[in-house]
Amino acid sequence: MFDIEDVMNKLRKERPVFHSEADFQHSLAWEIHKMHPNFNIRLEKREEINGEEFYLDIFITPKHFRSDKICALELKYKTKRLKITISNEGYHLKDQSAQDCGRYDFCKDIERLEKVLKKYDGIGFAIFLTNDDLYWRTPQNLNTADKDFRIHEGRVLKGTLKWREGTSTGTMRGRESPIKLTGEYNIHWKDYSDLKRKNGKFRYVCVKVKA
Repeated sequence: MFDIEDVMNKLRKERPVFHSEADFQHSLAWEIHKMHPNFNIRLEKREEINGEEFYLDIFITPKHFRSDKICALELKYKTKRLKITISNEGYHLKDQSAQDCGRYDFCKDIERLEKVLKKYDGIGFAIFLTNDDLYWRTPQNLNTADKDFRIHEGRVLKGTLKWREGTSTGTMRGRESPIKLTGEYNIHWKDYSDLKRKNGKFRYVCVKVKA
């Protein structure tokens, strides 16, 4: 339908950093609209599949083609503390931490896209943008509670992903269910922007999900 890497390359020239995940979502949708004005683009589209209700971050259909030919995007934007001014606009990013939950949620996005693409004909993209290098660096200890959900460079996500036995209920709260993937996904991080200061390097991973 379109080249998501080309969209990200265009976007980073105008927006090397975002205030929030919602800001990233809106900016990416607007960039897609500018590059592809013949697309219908919807934010937070409600879906219900097998009794599960959720909202897709970005849902796209071409205006002049079959309505079931779609592109769905799920986005994550996780930050470390950063204060910077760019073009007279101040950014004050918080240290969000909780990387284990962030990893789980990204894997959940992939699973959700797989479910959506059983309903529609099209493609999906799960995109994770961050300035927190704990997400892309290979950990020294691979036997952590969230080892199945790790998304460091070179990781392959496949099969059933679940918390390690003995993980605290507090860590898993709201995220207890195992994630079951039917596809196999190679994790490869790409540079997004470098603001030349501590925590100023942003990278992203984009997982393509097919029907």
